[in-house]
Amino acid sequence: MRRAVILLACLAAATPALAQGRPKPAARGTESKPPEKEAPAPAPADAPAPYDRDLLRLSEIIGSLSFLRELCGNPDAPEWPARMKALLDSEGTSPGRRDRLAGAYNRGYGGYAVTYRVCTPAAVEAATRYIAEGERLSVALAGRFGG
Repeated sequence: MRRAVILLACLAAATPALAQGRPKPAARGTESKPPEKEAPAPAPADAPAPYDRDLLRLSEIIGSLSFLRELCGNPDAPEWPARMKALLDSEGTSPGRRDRLAGAYNRGYGGYAVTYRVCTPAAVEAATRYIAEGERLSVALAGRFGG
């Protein structure tokens, strides 16, 4: 759907240029100016950062933990959605980027929401593993890309 919208936006922007048709040849004896070169297109604001893959994985982990920690009644359950909000506020610099991060969170949350109705030892183990993986990712991201 988003590709269709982008395509339509590109077509709408190109319509005035298409309506002009081919330039008419200059009459003999008149000099025509060479066509102006187009300025290079600026880098899109939605360009992926080198750490996006890890950031999307971290978002998915936070989504999983949001569901699992609440399901199991852990006292830190409200912290996980708040952490995702902080991540979106700091890294969701464009609507597309924000959508990708939120989508990863929702995949993590939804993946467990369709499977678990009650807290089980497997849910506790999954949460424990996600906390460890999230910590490793956070440390790695901060070490490689932190300021």
